[in-house]
Amino acid sequence: MRIILVGDVMLDRQPGDMVARGCDPFKKVAAILEGADIVVANLECVVATGGKRVAKHFTFRADPRCLPLLAKHVDAVSLANNHTCDFGKPGLVEMLERIEGARLHGFGAGRDEAAAHAPLVLPRKGLQVALLAYNGIDSREAEAGPATPGLAWLEERRAAADIRAAHADADVVIVFLHWGVQFKPRPTDGQRKLARALIDAGAAAIVGSHPHVTQGAETYKGCPIIYSLGDFVFDFEDPAKTIPEAPTNWILRLTLDKGGVVEWDNVVSRTDRAGLPQPVVGVAGPKSGTQGHDKDRMAPAGLLPGDSHRPDRN
Repeated sequence: MRIILVGDVMLDRQPGDMVARGCDPFKKVAAILEGADIVVANLECVVATGGKRVAKHFTFRADPRCLPLLAKHVDAVSLANNHTCDFGKPGLVEMLERIEGARLHGFGAGRDEAAAHAPLVLPRKGLQVALLAYNGIDSREAEAGPATPGLAWLEERRAAADIRAAHADADVVIVFLHWGVQFKPRPTDGQRKLARALIDAGAAAIVGSHPHVTQGAETYKGCPIIYSLGDFVFDFEDPAKTIPEAPTNWILRLTLDKGGVVEWDNVVSRTDRAGLPQPVVGVAGPKSGTQGHDKDRMAPAGLLPGDSHRPDRN
């Protein structure tokens, strides 16, 4: 079976305005998404009408009218990110209710700690696929407690235990992490160490989001590690002006069997300033088989035309 994972989907601001006008931000990549048995995205906003805006530089809240459109293209959304609680715990609880009502599956956040850390297990084509998600960005105020709503916080020991427990009900476990340093072209040594530890615990793939740019990929013990998929539906902002144009992102395609990931590749897409993704023709992203298994060096990301003067661009 095939599962697709994409990066940050933010349906406030320009993308939200487009949905209100009847436009579909996913239109140009819809054909790619339709080729999967499961499509997963990181939902980088609160979908609610209530809650109180928290005091931070950026807060994102999307109108619930976006949910039918999101559910048209996506099966499951990671809620473990630094914008999940932009409108407090009440906003999160409302979003959980609305997602359930829209026939979407959320994971990585919940009404209490146990729910936030519970794997989302989806059966497809004779496989049981478990999804886990964790956030390691900003403060832990949004973390779920034993009796309070919130998200799953990224801690190696707890995540490893969750992965091992998920195998009781699942053939394959995929972990979606919100982590890393924004606008940097490569992961930190700490990220690489953590990714390997979670694969040692039983994860079949590690997939990342948050930095707004792609950050390279590699294979460890036959398992892919995609450090950052970049933005997907997101009206890009670069306050430091470090990137002169809207960055590329990756649409990760994994082919699975009961043994794990059989093969994988990344379709290169570019999200424009209005937040719309579209495939980049003629440019390939990292994929399985490019460097063999169990290598420690990063797989080449593939440069866009005109990027040759920036060898670490992606």
